[in-house]
Amino acid sequence: MVQTLDDDFLVKLIELSIDEDAGRLGDITSQALIDEFATSTFVLRSRESGVLSGSQVVNKVVSIIDDSLKVSWMKSDGDDLVPQDNIATISGNLRAILQSERVVLNFLSHLSGVATQTRMYVDKLHDSGSKTVLRDTRKTTPGFRSLEKAAVRHGGAQNHRMGLYDAFLIKDNHLSSVSIEEAIKKCRKFDETISIEVEVDSIEQLKQVSLLGPDLILLDNFDVSQVRQAIELVPEAKFEVSGGVNLENIVEYALTNVDFIAVGALTHSVKSLDIGLDAI
Repeated sequence: MVQTLDDDFLVKLIELSIDEDAGRLGDITSQALIDEFATSTFVLRSRESGVLSGSQVVNKVVSIIDDSLKVSWMKSDGDDLVPQDNIATISGNLRAILQSERVVLNFLSHLSGVATQTRMYVDKLHDSGSKTVLRDTRKTTPGFRSLEKAAVRHGGAQNHRMGLYDAFLIKDNHLSSVSIEEAIKKCRKFDETISIEVEVDSIEQLKQVSLLGPDLILLDNFDVSQVRQAIELVPEAKFEVSGGVNLENIVEYALTNVDFIAVGALTHSVKSLDIGLDAI
């Protein structure tokens, strides 16, 4: 499910970030050194190769700090970047530009890092010739989920469920108080229009679950040989692999042609892309 970030939520997130940086007194260095009416133009510039994500947030940060500032984009979300690429310019009141700098770069660098890492995985899948689709997980930074999941899409992958509210995913902890048969029946009764995914952690559990007709079966921490065995055992089922997949072994998993691979590292283990704000 693809969901755009609620504008009110985005404003609250950005305002929190601005308050965290500016505090009660604001940018005291700029206040001390720069005339309040001084104007300038700065450029957002990549310092390494990657994939851009976060333009929506940058626009909102700048407008909240000073709605007279003008942002002009030379690149779009999802575009490839190389070192020294000019991404966008920010023009207007110099104090306001400098106040926005760190908040803008924190969002833009992190989200571009998510998109960049995602693209690395997607390229591996593409080069393998596999039909497997890459998806993310809920292992996201609190408050950043919709932004990070948008960045995953900008990197070329798909989103798994957005939260606990838009798909059933029956895990082992749910089964501590209810049988798998009863769990699926209860989910169908709760809302028959919502897809049901069931996590299994062994071939024996797979045999039981496959007879119950879930929409998707999650193979949790299966190695490649076990994934092949599962697909051969229940060829009509749709499968997702999760756990233990990384850049080094994703091609091995993908060559099984499993339907989906979910990788938490797309969002939880990301290096921010190096982007700077430079005076022109």
